[in-house]
Amino acid sequence: MKRPNASDLEFNTPFIRQRADPYIFRHDNGTYYFTASVPEYDRIILRSADTIKGLQTAYEHVIWHKHESGEQGSHIWAPEIHYLNGCWYIYYAAGEQENIWEIRPYVLQCTGQNPIADPWRELGRMKGSDEDLFTFQDFSLDATVFQHKKEYYMVWAEKTGTGKKISHLYLSKMKTPWKLSGEHILLSTPDYDWERRSFWVNEGPAVLKHGRRIYLTYSASDTGSNYCIGMLTIDEAEDVMDPHAWKKYRKPVLATDETKHIFGPGHNSFVKGEDKATDYCIYHGREYGEIDGNALYDPNRHTMIMKVRWNEEGEPVFSFGV
Repeated sequence: MKRPNASDLEFNTPFIRQRADPYIFRHDNGTYYFTASVPEYDRIILRSADTIKGLQTAYEHVIWHKHESGEQGSHIWAPEIHYLNGCWYIYYAAGEQENIWEIRPYVLQCTGQNPIADPWRELGRMKGSDEDLFTFQDFSLDATVFQHKKEYYMVWAEKTGTGKKISHLYLSKMKTPWKLSGEHILLSTPDYDWERRSFWVNEGPAVLKHGRRIYLTYSASDTGSNYCIGMLTIDEAEDVMDPHAWKKYRKPVLATDETKHIFGPGHNSFVKGEDKATDYCIYHGREYGEIDGNALYDPNRHTMIMKVRWNEEGEPVFSFGV
């Protein structure tokens, strides 16, 4: 049997159907892991394979179910799997069964080295630092983790204000995989019109490194056809905790393309191919733009894959073209 590889990938078409907020992680041993939001928002799933293509047909394990009441009882969203300090962790958002919009970030830790076969235990809510008592005080979700100069950092989205609240991106160092360190910074806020359609939103951060630069993509606006991807960047020599050192792009780097029948592309992640060099953007999108009711409960956000290309300035180029 032919072993699937990256050359077999079909780009910008449903790769795994009805899986939103997709996240693919490549372990040091070459194993790929896939997790994502399911339409029911009631569980965390995990697949593994030797190749990216293999994830498409890999068995899908359920490693955790929502609670029947109280915290973590509703809206299980956007899980990400990370390997930190020799252990597996999954970061995800969850609401309360009795108050479904009381959403905060939570952490699972694997009790062994096999994230598929070994049990997972709950570590509860992600904790703010002792010095910063105002972290995760309101609707907070979409936490991601990246390493820079031997330290780990977390980026997440959190709403502030009253009435129709605004979702911003925040950044903090991490003391442990389940606790932040020091004060957090406001990294990005919805500045442009394309970030403010229906809702003022920055969320779904993802980190991509290339050369001497760090790129951070994020999603903006409501989750229907207005959903799109923006980007920030910083030189690796700069202080990532200095918000003024980050450059924000004035236009989205990826948005709805009706001619390609891709609507609301967003909440992406990045992963290296089997050659350890090629970068792929893993995102979700719909095949239609008209949605009945709340877009959050339309099940047809599908995981799609795009090959990242690089221009002469060393910046990533995201295109629905082959």
